[in-house]
Amino acid sequence: MTIIRKSLLQFIFSGTTMKRWNDKLRPVELLEVDKQAHKMMAAWMLFMLNARGLDPVARRELGDAVVEGGLYDYFYRLVITDIKPPIFYKIKENPEHYRQLTAWVLDQLEPLLLPVGREFWDRFRARLSQPPGAAGLAGRILDAAHLYASSWEFNLIKDLGPWDDEKAGIEQSFTDGLRRFEDLAGVSELMAGPQSVLGRFAHLCGQLRFQTRWSQTPRIPETSVLGHLFIVAAYAWFLSLAVGACPARRQNNFFAGLFHDLPEVLTRDIISPVKKSVRTIGDLIRQYEDSELERRVYGPLEAGGFADLSARLGYFLGRETGSEFQAVVVRAGAVRAVGWEELQGPGNRDDQDPKDGELLKVCDSLAAFVEAYSALRNGISSDQLQQAVWRLRQHYQTYALGDELHVGALLADFD
Repeated sequence: MTIIRKSLLQFIFSGTTMKRWNDKLRPVELLEVDKQAHKMMAAWMLFMLNARGLDPVARRELGDAVVEGGLYDYFYRLVITDIKPPIFYKIKENPEHYRQLTAWVLDQLEPLLLPVGREFWDRFRARLSQPPGAAGLAGRILDAAHLYASSWEFNLIKDLGPWDDEKAGIEQSFTDGLRRFEDLAGVSELMAGPQSVLGRFAHLCGQLRFQTRWSQTPRIPETSVLGHLFIVAAYAWFLSLAVGACPARRQNNFFAGLFHDLPEVLTRDIISPVKKSVRTIGDLIRQYEDSELERRVYGPLEAGGFADLSARLGYFLGRETGSEFQAVVVRAGAVRAVGWEELQGPGNRDDQDPKDGELLKVCDSLAAFVEAYSALRNGISSDQLQQAVWRLRQHYQTYALGDELHVGALLADFD
């Protein structure tokens, strides 16, 4: 049985306060949760490209390994916090030192993750107990995505502080590291940056780190749209486990959560009260988002030989139904909107490629609630934050996702 607790939601959120490159001069704060989001977006691209030709079962197994491997890496990083990468790599080179560090990490994480379920905890422990480099194709995809996302960040700061004699070696390590993965489909395109279609799309995704959520409301910590996407995706994975989602559905929910606000790189973060103030305003915004997605995302990907990525993004973003929060299945080759009960029943099958809507909306709201709640707990009091917490508590007070997850009870754990 999967139990979702307040402590898990807050732990996932804690990457919003973990700073990266904090020994370097940098133009903006670079946060762990933002980097993890960008990494998993790149990992999705590499997963899609390297899963071409795999049978459905092998493809689902690879997808599970990529998603859970990414979560495992994130949790590990949150515990060891600010160990400088060269030091951590030295530890990994010594099997006994790495084993001791990992044993300590597992001790710290067991109270947080064991309630998710014995199966998840056993998979987590088995993955972390493997020697470095033993995670197969999924591990190589994640390692390549990690290097890409870290090098993208580094490019933001490498021209600052010319006195820093470490930077030349850091840049070369990223180049050399990515070259080890050039046999993976998509890595060369990512390395080419804006000169390739895939590189341009990955750059577009990375720009979401510059967009601050709740931009008119002071908060500690501040969160970006990019970081918010990773938090929603992680929540979606664990809530999917809680409601018994089939493998295809939980993967779709993770990646749909990871990309659900992608249009905001084209429109910025337009708050819900503005969208809902006048019905035609919301419709106009949606039309603009759709047209810009066609022009800057779907069209270029299709023209560049990545039609499968374009189609999948469209599925996640509700291209056929008009909403990313509409539950869907695929039957007889057609996308069909369904309700919760059908999704939990006959639609909860891998061969129907199900994707949640209601559950994703809950995860989006949970992330917003934790953002506002954390700011209030950190001493930032404002009418907007207090109203957001009150409104979300009221809305979800009696709300449940079937018999498996009572959202109101989960929010009641936040004092």
